[in-house]
Amino acid sequence: MKSQFKKNITRYVEFNDVEIDEIFSKLTQKTFSKKDYLLKERQVCKSNYFIISGLVRSFYVDDKGSEKITQFALENWWVTNMESYIKKIPSYVSIQAIEKTTVLIFEKEELDKLFITIPKLERYFRIIIENMLIAIQRRNDIYLQMKSKDRYDDLISNFPAFAQRVPQYMIASYLEITPEYLSELRRK
Repeated sequence: MKSQFKKNITRYVEFNDVEIDEIFSKLTQKTFSKKDYLLKERQVCKSNYFIISGLVRSFYVDDKGSEKITQFALENWWVTNMESYIKKIPSYVSIQAIEKTTVLIFEKEELDKLFITIPKLERYFRIIIENMLIAIQRRNDIYLQMKSKDRYDDLISNFPAFAQRVPQYMIASYLEITPEYLSELRRK
């Protein structure tokens, strides 16, 4: 687990072993069962989660009572509700395990302290957040402008693990299409 975390973090910024040990000492590990919540809507998000194993989804429930999936995250990805985490306000989304999921957890206060003692850690998270912003902009500006079939093909070609691990109705929700239409696309 520590080596997996070290491999990820040093992919973007160089840290020595002492720094890695200090960073790792501030993380806590937790395993969530399938359907457990890492964060429930209306809770204040106090943590940033690094996924060691498993798969989660972020979603909200619209005014018609339908779940709208905004994000999936799997191994070696970070997940949080950034607005709630930064502003310390109740989250409008929930984060839920789709399968048994083990995470490393950074509590916000601990991470803020580490930014002072190991400034390059802040650079690491800046890079991670920039990549998240690019993904969000891509989804909002380009992805949702694509035809449904093209969105599905793009998702499957870029993230083939999702097709095997995520229930089809969740993929349909993420792609903003009906499960029936997704079935039709898959048949073709």
